[in-house]
Amino acid sequence: MKTITIEGQLRSEFGKKATRQIRSEEQVPCVIYGGAETVNFAAPAKAFKTLVYTAAFQIAEIKLGAKTYKCVLKDMQFDVVTDELAHIDFMELVEDKKVSVTLPIKLVGSSVGVKAGGKLVSKLKALKVKALPKHLVESIEVNIENLELNGNIRVEDVKVDGIEITNSPRIPIASVVMTRQLRQEESAAEKDAKKK
Repeated sequence: MKTITIEGQLRSEFGKKATRQIRSEEQVPCVIYGGAETVNFAAPAKAFKTLVYTAAFQIAEIKLGAKTYKCVLKDMQFDVVTDELAHIDFMELVEDKKVSVTLPIKLVGSSVGVKAGGKLVSKLKALKVKALPKHLVESIEVNIENLELNGNIRVEDVKVDGIEITNSPRIPIASVVMTRQLRQEESAAEKDAKKK
């Protein structure tokens, strides 16, 4: 699992004035919750680049003085005018406490439907899950080898040990659709059969 280390400073002052001061120093105000205590801190905006601008699931190791918190990104706000990072919420990972996160989907294998001339269409990029920190993975692998032409793989078809998927079970993740060329070939074959 990819872990990003962020070094920050605890915040003691709050309110609009203090927040503006933090942002003027190119720092981002943040909060960590979900653990024994709520922790307010600030860290340089550039420290969050690899964590925020990616589809990958990563764990943030936040160092504040002598203490280190293992967290996942929970929410972030951007400035409506400048589009700069304005605030981040982190959820602390507690060993015996389930956490809700979004994990990217990784399609693996070669579909029999694609080998037959179909086109693979990815319909869902990530799954919402609930799991203990020890069960968290970088991505959820979905095997598409048995996915046939005009077939679907749905959320209900995905099973991962220790992870509860909270998306609606009937949502399709991937499907193989017939290409225009394949349809034309099939209708040409039907016409030939009728002529005979």
